[in-house]
Amino acid sequence: MDRQTGSKAAKRPTPSACCSSTRAAISNIQVPCGITSPEQPLVVEQAVMPVPVERWPIVPAGNYWLGTDGDEGFIADAEGPAREVAVASFRISPYAVTNQEYAAFVNTTGYVTESERFGWSYVFHLLLPSLEQANIIGTPPQTPWWLAVEGAYWKQPEGPGSEIVSRMDHPVVHISWNDATAYCRWAGVRLPTEIEWETAARGGLRGKRYPWGDVLRQDGEHQCNIWQGVFPTLNHASDGYAGTCPVHTYKPNGYGLYNMSGNVWEWCSDWFTSNPMHRGSSERPNGPAHGTSRLMKGGSYLCHQSYCNRYRVAARSSNTPDSSSGNIGFRVAVDLL
Repeated sequence: MDRQTGSKAAKRPTPSACCSSTRAAISNIQVPCGITSPEQPLVVEQAVMPVPVERWPIVPAGNYWLGTDGDEGFIADAEGPAREVAVASFRISPYAVTNQEYAAFVNTTGYVTESERFGWSYVFHLLLPSLEQANIIGTPPQTPWWLAVEGAYWKQPEGPGSEIVSRMDHPVVHISWNDATAYCRWAGVRLPTEIEWETAARGGLRGKRYPWGDVLRQDGEHQCNIWQGVFPTLNHASDGYAGTCPVHTYKPNGYGLYNMSGNVWEWCSDWFTSNPMHRGSSERPNGPAHGTSRLMKGGSYLCHQSYCNRYRVAARSSNTPDSSSGNIGFRVAVDLL
């Protein structure tokens, strides 16, 4: 996708707003019947993806330093203080779950995502084709760059008229936490915990800002898919992408994992907490027992240093389990038997 357009209509971001929005932010939307006429299943041809589980990278057991004491961290997100955590070994997918993989799940089970049941999902304003403006049914006041688009879901990422046939190796998006866990139950996998995800993202490095080190660009080369320009009005897309990119884009980290920074937010199994004492730990590897929002890691193609800056490995965010948008996907893990 190479829509590199700008808009003067979007408001400047407010410091308290996040780069994804909850479904309840515009809960007055009424779409009476959602998407009631399913299309023909996508033909999922044999391809390089998915990688068999036995070939997934192994993250070795050990004690790892997670979080950050740096001044870039968001205090309200409980990124710090840094702490040492004992982690058991596990396998994790080298890529986020792709459109091809999710299509196989839906074709086999007939599963209907929450975006389809609600009848809408969030699409970033610069990615919405002009011909689809009629499908905009609301926008959250705190994040006006997000548009609630009727008919937007994983197979129509920008709403009616869009498709994923040319993006089967891109991460599936418009996936809620509930949708992700439904896939996991079918595939016999699970979402990683936050401490697993961050340990894996660091790729064996300690205390670094990104999966590859502390410098955003190595030898002037882009290492991840994030916003290039002035958020949220102008994206130069100098990294090659204005939206999602294929899951194998850019160099992998030390464990062989791709796109642990940018591209799409990835759901973790944990409930989110803003209390540093309640984060995942050696004694409580799954994080808090209760909450209202689920944790997300990794940032997305919309993150920028001037605003979100949450594509750092220590960064964390959250959303409600039923929320979805065009920059939220997931990656899966399994216990090492």
